[in-house]
Amino acid sequence: MAAKFLAFLLSVLSVLLCLNPLHPYRFAMKLSDPQADPCAAELYDYICDNFCSRVLSGQQEGFSSPARNDEFDFIFAATGKYPAIRGFDFVNDDFEGVYERAVEWAARGGVVSICWHCGKDLDKGYEECKSDRVEDWDALLTAGTPEHAAFLANMDKAGAVLKRLGAQGIPVLWRPFHEFNGDWFWWAGEPAHFKALWKLMYRHFTDDLGLHNLIWVLGYSELDMPQEDFFLWYPGSRYCDIVGCDSYHVAEYGADRNKFERSMRTAFGAKPVMLHECGLIPTAEQFAQAPWCAFVAWHSEYLTQENSAEHLRGIYHSDLVITLDELPAFSYKRSD
Repeated sequence: MAAKFLAFLLSVLSVLLCLNPLHPYRFAMKLSDPQADPCAAELYDYICDNFCSRVLSGQQEGFSSPARNDEFDFIFAATGKYPAIRGFDFVNDDFEGVYERAVEWAARGGVVSICWHCGKDLDKGYEECKSDRVEDWDALLTAGTPEHAAFLANMDKAGAVLKRLGAQGIPVLWRPFHEFNGDWFWWAGEPAHFKALWKLMYRHFTDDLGLHNLIWVLGYSELDMPQEDFFLWYPGSRYCDIVGCDSYHVAEYGADRNKFERSMRTAFGAKPVMLHECGLIPTAEQFAQAPWCAFVAWHSEYLTQENSAEHLRGIYHSDLVITLDELPAFSYKRSD
């Protein structure tokens, strides 16, 4: 009850401090990592500079071919353009494959986004992330236990790849433990456990592994929650850089201004907000009403069956939407 009341007070305060969510620069937006690599700072500044005026296009790659290009070929055939963001997934331990494809995409000037469907041992794939459950959260989260040490070691499988990308000067929109406020993944279900888990990964990757090329994307599910519940799950602005939501009901809710505003208020207007998964992509007119900093359409039939060629052309040729060919020539060079 006390936590709910505190969340309610924070909700009221956020409304007072961020009366108009379309003016996020009431607070300066900056990366949570004070030692962020120049490549991450450059990309983040670009995202913040365009926030509420233009939307970066994005597409999650699927699994229908070894090159994982089917979705991108589909978009190009319909529009003559490619998305600005390519979404990758470490699912099924595809660490080396993601590394190689991410390097190739960055070389084309694109933005790299990575999520991770995995089991509780940070391996395997989608079915395990739904079926696995953590038996002892205290042991997993407490330093000095065998469970904690094993979990850190398992994290390092992804950490090693992210570090190699950083050595190439490639920033990553890093979206771990997504849809945490649902009840279908092993990392979801309890706000206290999730927030401790998120902070554990953030500190280990940032402080222990020295990963300073990450832009941390906190990804809520599309569940319809009141503002106070958004706060209950929020690990704090010190531990994330972008706040976002999924939406697979664009036909009913468009770009979903309610979730846009709640995401904005959760970070007190100090972070850009992102539509990081959708099936049907909102129209440019809908994005004008809820100007997320970026969208990433999900793969396979979510793209090909829900989005017609005419619909894609309208989005990809809108002045509001940023495509691959419109991105600036990012330097992607480390200062050292």
